[in-house]
Amino acid sequence: MQNDMPKITGEKRQAEEGQMEARLPQKKYFRQRAHANVFSDHHLDYPISPAHMDWSKNFPNHFAPKEGAAVDGAVVKDSGKKVEFADIGCGYGGLLVALSTVFPETLMLGMEIRVKVEEYVNQKILALRKNHPGSYDNISILRMNAMKFLPNFFEKHQLSKMFFLFPDPHFKKRKHKARIITPTLLSEYAYVLRPGGIIYTISDVKDLHLWMVKHLDAHPLFVRIPDEELADDPAVEHVRNATEEGQKVERNKGDKYLACYRRINDE
Repeated sequence: MQNDMPKITGEKRQAEEGQMEARLPQKKYFRQRAHANVFSDHHLDYPISPAHMDWSKNFPNHFAPKEGAAVDGAVVKDSGKKVEFADIGCGYGGLLVALSTVFPETLMLGMEIRVKVEEYVNQKILALRKNHPGSYDNISILRMNAMKFLPNFFEKHQLSKMFFLFPDPHFKKRKHKARIITPTLLSEYAYVLRPGGIIYTISDVKDLHLWMVKHLDAHPLFVRIPDEELADDPAVEHVRNATEEGQKVERNKGDKYLACYRRINDE
């Protein structure tokens, strides 16, 4: 007698038992233009102040929901931690993933203005958390415009590291005002970065590198870190090679211009 019961494959059985690994998203489904107009109205959500930010959506293991609701039936208490690393224009999240296991006790946030890229990184982080329980819960991403709303998210002296990796060069002179490193923006970065904190910049465009160095050198609250001192910084290797753009430059045997600056104490 023929058995009419549907055949249960090993794959289906694993899925039913909750054992199947989450598939990582594929970049080919999340591609979009390399850069976005930072001066446009992108209809972004942002808190009116850092105190109003609900971080539980990004770091559910570290923050209780603002309204005090339970998560998966359990009451979650704040861990007492705050976001310390910010990757500005984080792209496809390579640096976040790389640093997550290097600094497992540190909360890190990527900030990306492009919708599809933010969706990709978010799905990747969720898949990594599912596939590696207890890991990657210290990284997350927000869709936002750091040039406009950074102080809405971070308190004074909250951050210990900020990353500006292969930013948009904005080659045309009339577009230089859109560059991520400017005297005005550096004062905002100095506000959210604690004394002793570090700004990491890297570019394969020498003109942009010199632009960033010029403005950082001129700012009274930043001092350049000597290259020999950077050799002991575990983040530097990943700054050079963890991002999609950095890997592309490596494949093309291009140059990478690195400059890192420490936030000095102004009190």
